[in-house]
Amino acid sequence: MPNEGSYEAALERSNKIQADIESGKTEGYTMLTGDRPTGRLHLGHYFGTIRERVRLQDLGVKTNIVIADYQVITDRDTTEHIRDNVYNMVMDYLACGIDPEKTMIFTHSAVPAENQLMLPFLSLVSKSELERNPTVKAEQEASGHTLTGLLLTYPVHQACDILFCKGNIVPVGRDQLPHIEITDKIGRRFNERFNAKVFPEVAGLLTSTPLLPGLDGRKMSKSYGNAISLCMTEEETAKLIKKSKTDSERNITFDPENRPGVSALLTTAGICTGRDPKEIADEIGMGGAGQLKRYTTEAVNTYFAPIRERRHKYENDLPYIQDVLHEGNRKAQEVADKTLEEVREAMGMMY
Repeated sequence: MPNEGSYEAALERSNKIQADIESGKTEGYTMLTGDRPTGRLHLGHYFGTIRERVRLQDLGVKTNIVIADYQVITDRDTTEHIRDNVYNMVMDYLACGIDPEKTMIFTHSAVPAENQLMLPFLSLVSKSELERNPTVKAEQEASGHTLTGLLLTYPVHQACDILFCKGNIVPVGRDQLPHIEITDKIGRRFNERFNAKVFPEVAGLLTSTPLLPGLDGRKMSKSYGNAISLCMTEEETAKLIKKSKTDSERNITFDPENRPGVSALLTTAGICTGRDPKEIADEIGMGGAGQLKRYTTEAVNTYFAPIRERRHKYENDLPYIQDVLHEGNRKAQEVADKTLEEVREAMGMMY
């Protein structure tokens, strides 16, 4: 038997949940996931999480997506462009197949009852538990900021996101499992302390999709200029791929460690075509970087053509995008009010 807190145990739980969902046993599963509106969504977001959200939604899992606007200020000094980023995020979701009739899309700042859960939840965790969280440490190092109260309590805010809607599955990569663990801990501690059954057990749904690197082999990030955004046109995509750095060796081989630029293009082409990057490399061979870039451009543009077509429709209908968000926020507030009432009742705070 794997240790309860181990990766193996998390993987075992994840596989069981996946098997349930695949066999149609979706009742009892509620999924919560989300994104920070700090810029445009890119291919890494799509293959890393959005495609999985659409799959779960279409299989009948109750799905919820938070646009974490409050979390922008964990490590940023400004909220400039945030409204534009939020609207564009909704356009991307819908273009990729998220259905607002099946999935609740909402923003942090519009759901005060959800954020109110922060107060009781903060009483259930210690400062050292928060400081040990890998994301808190990584974000602080990356931003160079002093540790703000909001960044320190970031894992608790995530717990509010998940638990307010009684979320019990969260699609994550292995590195995000500590967030799931602290959320589950907060829910269990609340139930135990107040002798109530308000919150469910929470499990990470581990994604098997390999991490898609940026065009230069580094982590895909808009700030590095190595990300293909979902909102880019075919021409913009071609231009970005064309100017991506490869190396002087003509023969194309898949070698992520020694040839990061070439291998990143092969990985991108592979994930868009469903082919093995090594197979693509063997096929191009002495065709060189030029042929590789043309192949990758065609693979990306072919895959995303229908998504871009749908997105273009939404770009010209901002009132509809606003309606989707307003309705999602309304539903989320309704859910949050109900959960907050249960929390206050458990705590004896109904007056």
